[in-house]
Amino acid sequence: MSLSFKILIVDQVHPALMEMLASKGIAYEYCPNLGRPEVEAAISGFQGLVIRSKFKVDGAFLQKARHLRLIGRAGAGLDTIDMEAATSHGIQVVHAAEGNADAVGEHTIGLLLMLLNKLAMADQSVRAGHWDREAFRGIELNGKTVGLLGYGNMGTAVAKRLQSFGCTVIAYDKYLEVFPTPFAQKVTLDELKLESQILSLHIPLTEETRQWVNYEFLSSFQKLDFFINTSRGEIVPIEDLLTLLETGFLKGAALDVLPDEPPTTIDKKLSSKYETLFRRPDVILSPHVAGWSLESYEKISCVLGNRLIYHIGQLKN
Repeated sequence: MSLSFKILIVDQVHPALMEMLASKGIAYEYCPNLGRPEVEAAISGFQGLVIRSKFKVDGAFLQKARHLRLIGRAGAGLDTIDMEAATSHGIQVVHAAEGNADAVGEHTIGLLLMLLNKLAMADQSVRAGHWDREAFRGIELNGKTVGLLGYGNMGTAVAKRLQSFGCTVIAYDKYLEVFPTPFAQKVTLDELKLESQILSLHIPLTEETRQWVNYEFLSSFQKLDFFINTSRGEIVPIEDLLTLLETGFLKGAALDVLPDEPPTTIDKKLSSKYETLFRRPDVILSPHVAGWSLESYEKISCVLGNRLIYHIGQLKN
C-alpha cells in the first residue's frame, strides 16, 4: 500500500479531529455539506472516510470506494455501516464507542428523575396557573431495582451514576462473561425480568435486537413499572409500548430515540401512533440527544482521532 493516506470527512465534527490529523501529517478534506451523490463521486480518491449519520454506508456505496481502507464513525453505534460489506471489501471500521458515555449516563438519569417525579407535567401545570401539589407527588429512586439491558460503555456510565441513589442496579449482557466494573450486579435475562422495577436499554441495533424489546418481551417482566430507551428506537415497536402504557402494565416511559427520526411522514404529519404517544402525559421524550452534549462533541472527535491515527499507522506498516 502507498504511504499516502487521505481522509474525506463528510459530517460535521469537532475541530479537535482535524487538529489531531494535521499534527500527524495525515491529509484530509472536510466537506460536511456534501450529499451522498457528491460523496460517491469523490470517494474513489480517498483511503479513509469519516461519517456520523449522513447516510447508510452500504454495499452499493462501497462498490464506488475503490481505494477505501478505513471508515471512522463519529459516534458510538455502527448500525449505519454495513459491517459485513465493509469486511468483504477489506475495510476496517472504527468508532468512538466511549466518547459520549458520560453524556448518555447523565441524560438517562435526568429522564428517569423526570419520569418518577412527573416534572414535565408539573412544569406545564404551574405555567398554566395551577398549584396542585398532590397531583405531582413523586416516587423515590432510593430502594428501587434498576435493570440495565446491556452493560457496555453506556450501561456502565448509567450504573455508575445510579450508585449514589441507593438503588439496586442489576444488568444483563449477553456478550460479557465478567463485568469490567463493579457498579452493577451481573444477572441472567430471566433474573432481570424477575427483579427489575425500572428497565433501561443500552444495547446496539442489530438484526438480532431489531424489535426485540416488544410486547411479549416487556410483558414477561414481573415487577416492571418504568421503561427508558436511550439506545436505538428500532429496538422497540411503538405500538407495543403504547399497549403496555394503555393497559397500565407500565406506569411511564422515557424515550430519547424513536423508530422514525424525525417522526413525521413525507407530508410532515405525524402518524397516528406518534400522535397517540405524544399525547400521553406518562411519556417523556427528547430528540435523540442523550449523547449530544457540548463535551461529548469534542470527546468523540478525540477518541476517533486517536483510533484513526493508530489504524492508519498499522495500515502503512
